Amino acid sequence: MTQEEKNTIKQTIETQITQLQKQIIELKEKTKPISPDCSLGRLTRLEAMNEKMVNEKVLQEGELKLTRLKNALLRINHEMFGICIECEESIGLGRMMIRPESVRCVACAS
Repeated sequence: MTQEEKNTIKQTIETQITQLQKQIIELKEKTKPISPDCSLGRLTRLEAMNEKMVNEKVLQEGELKLTRLKNALLRINHEMFGICIECEESIGLGRMMIRPESVRCVACAS
């Protein structure tokens, strides 16, 4: 992988980190506890609780991806960056642009 490709991937990672951090802040606001004295009807309260559970799952996945992106940013200058950890072949640039936290090529990830 060339230095120019790594720089492009680095910019992608930094952009994704920024977007995820904003999304996580919004999700943390949406996953605050629902007050029992809230004047919602029974059905509306259940819907709010279900929506909260969905947002908690999205928040959890977002935090995990953020951690992986930060790790990828730390690894980007290592010579093994962009090399599959299983088959040791190069991970395609297209995959690295879409999922820069990838440590496996498409074939090994399947």
